[in-house]
Formats: sequence, structure tokens, C-alpha cells
Amino acid sequence: MAPAHSGDGDWFAKVTIGSLPERAARRWGAREALSFRGRRFTFAEVAAGVDRVARGLVALGVRPGDKVALWLLNRPEWIESALAVIKIGAVLVPVNTRLRTDDVAYIVDQSDASTLILAERAGPVDYLGMVRELAPAGAAPGASRLPKLERVVLLGDARRPATVPWADLLERGGGVEEQTLAARAAAVDPEDLAFLMYTSGTTGVPKGVMHAHRLVRNVTDRAFRLAITEQDVILMSLPLFHLFAFSEGMLTSMLTGARQVLTESFDAAESLELIERERATVLHGFDTHYKELCDAYERQPRDVSSVRTGILAAGMSSSVPIARRARALLGPLVSGYGMSEFGVGGAIGALDSTEAQSCEASGRPAPGYEVRVVDPETGRDQPAGTPGEILVRGYSLMRGYYRKPEATAAAIDTDGFLHTGDMGVLRPDGHLRFMGRYKDMLKTGGENVDPMEVEAYLMGHPGIDLAAVVSYPDARLSEVGVAFVRRRPGHALTAEEVLAHCRGRIASFKIPRHVLFVDDFPMTSSGKIQKVKLREEALRRLASPRPRRPA
Repeated sequence: MAPAHSGDGDWFAKVTIGSLPERAARRWGAREALSFRGRRFTFAEVAAGVDRVARGLVALGVRPGDKVALWLLNRPEWIESALAVIKIGAVLVPVNTRLRTDDVAYIVDQSDASTLILAERAGPVDYLGMVRELAPAGAAPGASRLPKLERVVLLGDARRPATVPWADLLERGGGVEEQTLAARAAAVDPEDLAFLMYTSGTTGVPKGVMHAHRLVRNVTDRAFRLAITEQDVILMSLPLFHLFAFSEGMLTSMLTGARQVLTESFDAAESLELIERERATVLHGFDTHYKELCDAYERQPRDVSSVRTGILAAGMSSSVPIARRARALLGPLVSGYGMSEFGVGGAIGALDSTEAQSCEASGRPAPGYEVRVVDPETGRDQPAGTPGEILVRGYSLMRGYYRKPEATAAAIDTDGFLHTGDMGVLRPDGHLRFMGRYKDMLKTGGENVDPMEVEAYLMGHPGIDLAAVVSYPDARLSEVGVAFVRRRPGHALTAEEVLAHCRGRIASFKIPRHVLFVDDFPMTSSGKIQKVKLREEALRRLASPRPRRPA
């Protein structure tokens, strides 16, 4: 049987991502498209800004197929640059702004980026300084860690050696005729490579996920499911370099005419203030974001009555109480399941989903997607209600990992299914439930332990603000649980009190062996706890000191 994605999207009018601003301007030109820190832009102004940057990149010599890395916090110039790069047939490489020299060197070099767009600084972070450390001006051959990088575009008007100031980029673009830009845009095929979205790196080395322009259909379907129109206001506090914000903010606005209220980063108090002031109707995030929003609301209530929906990826045991709490405050939030490899909405809920479906599951498989849950040992489909590995096949499945054919072959089988490495279950009502990463599951004395179930129980303690459970090697039981706990303000909680909260109430094999307190958690840019770093921290803090050698 041929893979379902081989021609599944032929009925959908294929368009390029770079054409969306112009299309939006023709339909909603005078309407407000974007606001950011008091700056407001109409759809016509956004489209004009995209074209100015696009002509500037052409003038600098950026060619079709060239990789352009974008290393900026959220701001209008991020959107202009991203859409301009894709419009002229180059390939966008968004870079996580939390990364530092070694990580950035890897991504910029591995992606073959010839151009890097960045701001000189953001608060205390010296982005340009890091680039100069990696590629010193006038360095001898072999001394640069970015040997393929041809040019650096610097946001702002300041002139720095070996960079192109933003103002110069726009000025040079003035010499490129509109017909030249139109010809470059017309030459882009919807099946061409459009962007490389590097995985967040919660496990292993980040990989560049290759996508063409089919994400347009993925976003269009989801916007229709959520009934998003030009009357909506999307509050976007997630980072644009992550596929969640890239699709649910920037692309959704261009496709529906919805106004986007953009923030530089997520701050719960600021988000509540903007919901009230801008009358935001659509709100997206992970459970960590919604937890902080609910906590901030309790400290200082604001008018959030304008919010009508949004995506809160639920299903994990630890996220269920947060999802119920957020739904009670903000209305019918919708659950979903996605990843960089196939787009945000491989499964998605509906506005009329029940509370249980929205808070305890991850949506139904979306149109054009097939979802299976299989036994990872045998590959056989699991019956409804039985956990297994989630496999996904669909029209927006990635082209593969850039320059990593072996990793691609390991991830996508011969039938075209992506093996996600996620544990899930297909419920009798047809909804998928994402339960967590398979490698995060614990095997304690032969018993399977879902760390998220334990985390959810721990967070029921009045003194625990947030908890994360990871594995720790054990000679007798193979591995045991370590609970990392952040206390609520004003609670002097002890490890013994945490363990006493568990004894006699949950199975003995589920009770963590160790409790470690932290002031904060290592997080990915998308708001997920980096459990690989917690496992490293557990090894560091719990390892027995080596005996001293005799003198």
C-alpha cells in the first residue's frame, strides 16, 4: 500500500510560505496585523517590510537554496526576515536564542549557513561577541569555527567591522527592482526546501528537520478547527524560532487575518496585562506556561474574559490538573500533539471536546495524518487503551534530518511512518494520549513507572510548586526515581516530608528514592523541562565520593 502522504495533499491549493504576506495584504491590507511594544503594523506594512528585507538579501548575494540563520528574540524584524528569506527561495534556519557559542557553532556550521542575521545584544547577552569569538575577523584559514559563513547582518544602525548594518541592508535593497524580486518569488516551488527547524535538544545533538511549504495546509486545517478569523487576536509569547509559535502565531495570522500581539519572551504578568488591554482571544502554550499564568492571576486578577480558546498540549499525568485549572480560568482550551518532525497538529482536539478529552488526552488524528500505537519490541499495533510507541504518517512529514541520512532512516520506516520515541495510548473514543518520552519511563525492579504520574501526585502537596522525576541507576533495582522539587514560597519542605507524603498512598516502587531541591529547572525554549540535564545533575549530586588512595 502506498503511503497516505504520497499524493494526499494534491487537492489542497499549494502556495509558498513567502507568498503569504502579499496575499494577506491584498485581503486585509489596512487591518492591524501585528503589535509589539507599542509599535503597530498593518498587513500592508508587514508585506512591505518583508519585501524590503527580501530585496536587501538579494542585493547582498543571497542565492536560492542558501541557508540563512536567524538568531533573534521575538520582534517584528524576526517575522520580516523569516518570510523574506523564504520568499526569495533561500532556506531559513531559526536559531534558539538560549544557545551559546558551542551550540550555535554546531548549528550554523552543520546547516551550511552562509548568512547570519542577529542583534548585537539582548540584555546582558552579547550575541555579536559570541560570533566574533567563533569567527574572528581576519582569522587565518582554519581558525574560524564558522568557515562557511559569508556575511553577518546586524540589527540596528551601529556599524561594526565585518557586519552589514540593518539600515545598509535596506538601503542596498532599494537598488533591486521589484521585477527582480517578483521573479525570485515566482521561481520558488511549494515543494522546495523552505526551512530547517532544529530540534530543541532535550536529548542528544540537535538535528535539522527539513520542511517544504506544506506546513501551510497544516496551519490552515488547524485554524479552521479553532475557528480563527480576522476577528481574533492571538497573544504570542512563545519563541518564534520554535515551530509552535512559527505556525500558530506568524503563519496563522498571515492565513486568517487575525491580529498578532507579540512579546519578546514569556512573562506571565505581562501576558495577563496584554490579554486585558488587547482583548486577546487566542492563547497558546505548554502546561508550564499555563501554570504560571494561573499563579499570576491568583496573585493579581485581570480581565481574561476575552480569551475563547487556545492550544494546551495535555495528556501527561502531570499536565492534567494544570489543564483543568487553566480551562476553568480561560475557557475551552484545546489539546494537541505535534513535534518538529511533522508539524504542530498531528492530532488536535475540537472546540466542543469534553473537558476530559481536552485535559486528559491529546486530540484526534488530524485530516491527512495516520497515527498508530505499537509495541516497540514487536512493531504490532496495540489494542485501544494499551500504551506503546506513537507512530505518525502524514502529508507534512519532514523530508528528513539535514545531512543525517542514517538518523533519518532510523526515524522513518519503509512504510513512511515516523517512529516518534514517544509513549502514548489510543483511547476508545479515538483520541490519542501522549504520555511522555519512552526514555523518560522508569523500570524499577521490573515494574514500569510513569514519572509524570508521580510528578502529578507530588504536585498535589501544598508545599510543592513543581516536580520532575528522573531515573538514577541502582545495583539491585536497575533504576530508581529521583524527584527534583521546587518549593512553594514560604514552605520549608524537607525531603523526608516529601517521601512521607508518598508512603502508604502510592505503590512503593513509584516512590522516589531521593529528593533533591532546586530553585529552578533547566528548560527548553518551548517550556519543557530538560530531563537529560536533571539526570546528569542527579549523577553529580548523588554519586558517592571516590575513596582516597593511600599516601
